[in-house]
Amino acid sequence: MAKSVALACFLGLFLAFAAADHSPLQDFCVAQAGGSVFVNGMACKDPKTVKANDFSFSGLHLPGNMSNPVGSRVTPVTVAQLPGLNTLGISAARIDIAPWGINPPHIHPRATEILLVLEGTLEVGFITSNPDNRLISKVLQKGDVFVFPQGLVHFQRNTGFGNAVAIAALGSQNPGVITIANAVFGSTPDISGDILAKAFQVDKIVVGQIQSKF
Repeated sequence: MAKSVALACFLGLFLAFAAADHSPLQDFCVAQAGGSVFVNGMACKDPKTVKANDFSFSGLHLPGNMSNPVGSRVTPVTVAQLPGLNTLGISAARIDIAPWGINPPHIHPRATEILLVLEGTLEVGFITSNPDNRLISKVLQKGDVFVFPQGLVHFQRNTGFGNAVAIAALGSQNPGVITIANAVFGSTPDISGDILAKAFQVDKIVVGQIQSKF
């Protein structure tokens, strides 16, 4: 019995650690651009060649271009932009949203996100998993913080009359983004219109019209 309990505890701890980025085993592991070795993350540079610029990123002071159909722009700072983040389990992003623009419903498959509003007013929310699908939402003002649990669909909308700016911190060096509408209606190749028509309970013609936008 004691062995069974110990095994169950070990398994629980293993699954808990497996659900997040692994802890580093050295001071740092700066990502090696164009490395030919495939690992769960990115291969490391020789530490002797590492420089300060490997740990630095410039540009989050610049507003993103919001002239697009959704009226927003996300400027990511993941391991792809900042190699020094490799193995450290964190990343960041700047989010610019025009008046009444949105950061569309999306998920981060590998990270929880915490959001700080720097300017403007944002309506934010996430949806709990099946079967409840409950919307948890709130209107945030400058200085407010909100957290989006890992893997849950969430969004932001600017409900003010000026541009809104937020900074997000994410619990993965490479959190990933799956924008729901793009993924479902803009996949390559297309998901069958029959499948989407039945899933969304609409006519197949409507599905075709939506797919044409992506």
